Amino acid sequence: MSGKDDDSGTLPLRTFPRRDRLTTNAPRPIADVARDLGIDPKNLVPYGDDKAKIRLAARESGRPPGKLILVSALTPTDAGEGKTTTSIGLAQGMARIGERVCLALREPSLGPTFGMKGGATGGGRAVVVPSEDINLHFTGDFHAVTAAHNLLAAMLDNHLHQGNALGIDSRRVWWKRVMDVNDRALRHIIVGLGGPLEGVPRETGFDITAASEVMAVLCLSEDAADLRARLSRLLVALDRDGNPVTAEALQAVGAMVVLLKDALMPNLVQTIDGVPALIHGGPFANIAHGCNSVIATKMALSHADWVITEAGFAFDLGGEKFFDIKCRTAGLDPAAVVLVATIRALKRHGGVAKEQLGTTDPAAVERGLDNLRKHIENVRVFGKAPIVALNRFGTDAEEEIAAVRRMCEEMGVAFAPADHFARGGEGTTDLARVVTAAANAGSPPFKPLYALDEPFKAKMEKIARTIYGAARVGYTPAAERDLKMIQKLGYENLPLCVAKTQSSLSDNPKLAGRPQGFEVTVRNIVLAAGAGFMVPLLGDMIRMPGLPATPQAVKMDLVDGKVVGMLG
Repeated sequence: MSGKDDDSGTLPLRTFPRRDRLTTNAPRPIADVARDLGIDPKNLVPYGDDKAKIRLAARESGRPPGKLILVSALTPTDAGEGKTTTSIGLAQGMARIGERVCLALREPSLGPTFGMKGGATGGGRAVVVPSEDINLHFTGDFHAVTAAHNLLAAMLDNHLHQGNALGIDSRRVWWKRVMDVNDRALRHIIVGLGGPLEGVPRETGFDITAASEVMAVLCLSEDAADLRARLSRLLVALDRDGNPVTAEALQAVGAMVVLLKDALMPNLVQTIDGVPALIHGGPFANIAHGCNSVIATKMALSHADWVITEAGFAFDLGGEKFFDIKCRTAGLDPAAVVLVATIRALKRHGGVAKEQLGTTDPAAVERGLDNLRKHIENVRVFGKAPIVALNRFGTDAEEEIAAVRRMCEEMGVAFAPADHFARGGEGTTDLARVVTAAANAGSPPFKPLYALDEPFKAKMEKIARTIYGAARVGYTPAAERDLKMIQKLGYENLPLCVAKTQSSLSDNPKLAGRPQGFEVTVRNIVLAAGAGFMVPLLGDMIRMPGLPATPQAVKMDLVDGKVVGMLG
């Protein structure tokens, strides 16, 4: 490939920098990071000198696409797993061994940042920068999604107030409002109070922005035309005759596209040692599909030999949705799947109290391995060979690590400890070599868990029994009514995006390890016609989280111009 610019607006790929940047926090100029990916400066929209958006004209480079690596994990615990940190560390390790690699990750939400979890930009020596900006407003994508979603809500309520020419049944309006902070007080509200000039009174509520269907639409769209088409299909209500009312019918789509025009462009940043990272889109995996944008993933694949991406929470949530929704929709197929585990999390699944995690206990690790075994089995359901990455902590004992290694050997699973938190890319070179070897060995195309033309209950049975290990699936009367409505409207051939607790393979967050003989209950079914999936709500799952007793927000401040108290 010549050094001359072509119509794609790309430049030749250069070898990414391998110098040791672990002694400095000074990021490289973002234009240099873009040039390493072969992206022409004319397709860069800088936000300062350390982050930028990339125009969609740079999606294609004219070179063969790279290989995609999915990073998932065992079931989360309060001991921490470090999936994002491991994704970043793996990319840094690949760069260390001379590979051309790019990260493709989700954007953090302000809800967890100010709530319980803290930020989501990695940790220790495996971080993306500028961390504070990424964890806060970044380039405004979340705000754009919030504005577009709420504009549609405002236009819907205005339509009701201005005479309701579409005959909308105000009792069957589904489109709520969203905001990007945790606020349980807004889950159920009444709008339109105060008299005739204030609108039509009706019940509604707020979801968190990460659960917005507009966020899912943004992340699943291939381009601007696809974004417009998906927004047009957003189903907001039914009319008095039971017919669907869409965003297109409310004439809201054009304005929503205007609000999202910049948000559609992926964001380019870098790891602490200069590895390129496209961070774009932020749906949660427990209440949405949990993957970064298709546009960013494909752009990264077009400009690097290796792309590291992740799916939210454990493989039963983000991993299953990654394959059955994102890969099926976008024509993607990962070359390898990495499952992240920690000794601490395995002990928690083995019944050890959080306060006792520092005590060496190989027997507890052995008990907790049942959870990891289930996720290994689940990866194989899709025809892929998993790799177990053990995210090391300073308290890990060699005999505990040996227990994980033995289990992997017994199951024929590749295994590598990783010390990226303490050592950055230097601590993940072994993992990088294991992953590249496994990916280069090849694997058959992934197999979806279910066919789209199967009935809803057949799809739900396959997910619950095969992936969760459930014995039965139950349905509330409300869920049965939702399903009848979906069938009547003709949407039953969509994939499922299950909303359930991330804390268990079941829908009961208290059941750790690998529970047996349990039943999951579908409480309601939400139709996301624009995004292109149905959302079964399991157990007590809600779409607007609340703040904990002591939120992370109380620890944050700005001191001498620097943000303090922000985790991750």
